[in-house]
Amino acid sequence: MKIVSTSCVALFLASGMVTGFLVSSHAATAEKQAVMGAVMEMFDGMSKRDAELIKKPLLTGGSMVLMREGKPVQMTFQDFAERVAKPGTTRIEERIHDPLVRIDHDLAVVWAPFEFLEDGKVDHCGTDLFNLIRTDGKWLIASIADTGRKDCPAS
Repeated sequence: MKIVSTSCVALFLASGMVTGFLVSSHAATAEKQAVMGAVMEMFDGMSKRDAELIKKPLLTGGSMVLMREGKPVQMTFQDFAERVAKPGTTRIEERIHDPLVRIDHDLAVVWAPFEFLEDGKVDHCGTDLFNLIRTDGKWLIASIADTGRKDCPAS
């Protein structure tokens, strides 16, 4: 009978734990990327001023609350898409950074600082909050809230 050393058993168990962590971490990363994909898809539609592209990752009937000068501005996703998609020559882009993504089964939240640019210059900034749900295997934005202010740090 061969006796396996304690260090070999410990190494085997540790490698299994690391592999499990990597698989779990990879799955979590893939889910976070899928959640962020919905947000980025909406931003892409905004920059193209395309109402249908804006609405594609949005839950039908969803709404948003934009805090402006301490007052809430509420609108439906439909109204938002139509407002952003109005023809214009101003180039618009929203950028987020350091997003905090939390997921629990079919519910996710994204909290991220943002800058909104017009013709490449920051117009306003703040924090975005996205609530998402997964339905039929696809992440959709169910609601949005943000703070928007003009006192943005120089980029």
